Amino acid sequence: MTDKRVLLGRCGAAHGIRGEVRVKPYTDTWDGLGEYGPLELEDGSRHLTIERMRQADTVVVVKFAGIADRTAAEALNGQGLFVERSAMPAPDEDDTWYHADLIGLAVMDRAGTQLGTVLGVPNFGAGDLLEIQPASGTSVFLPFTAAFVPEVDLAGGRLVIDPPEDLFKPASAGEAPPKKRTRSLRARDRAEAGSASPGTAEGSDPSGEGNEG
Repeated sequence: MTDKRVLLGRCGAAHGIRGEVRVKPYTDTWDGLGEYGPLELEDGSRHLTIERMRQADTVVVVKFAGIADRTAAEALNGQGLFVERSAMPAPDEDDTWYHADLIGLAVMDRAGTQLGTVLGVPNFGAGDLLEIQPASGTSVFLPFTAAFVPEVDLAGGRLVIDPPEDLFKPASAGEAPPKKRTRSLRARDRAEAGSASPGTAEGSDPSGEGNEG
């Protein structure tokens, strides 16, 4: 298992009795799931090769080599499907990044002071956020927009933020810790958290049972 992986999709419920799996793809097109070679399971336990797949509404029904029956297919439910970042092409739009490239970047203010490190790029439905871990205390969320994040320097391993004054303010004695921010403006990086290709938003969870075939 490697630290630099890109999430291409997530397994949901088994489909039928012949080992097929419903997969929610995070690629630009449904068949993009099969363009980058074997897919590594989220827990790193094995790699899966796609034998065939077909579109079914918002998911893809996939038959993986070695997954021969419903029991084996059900064991994959909830598992993310990853490829190494090096297998992915460079983003083809300006101001667009893979989330895997952003995680771990140093977070700086305009004066050059390090404020923390990027932990993740979640999206709770209103746009992408940066989850930032300061040197001490709990992590905070900042909308990932040009206004709050004016510079991303992948080569330099850092990004610059212009946060609200109270973003990193510690709670006073007897005061409850501030709620993590989930407010977001127009997302600058339009990829869903961990998603494979910029511009792709994650839809509904594929884990629900579908029609068997």
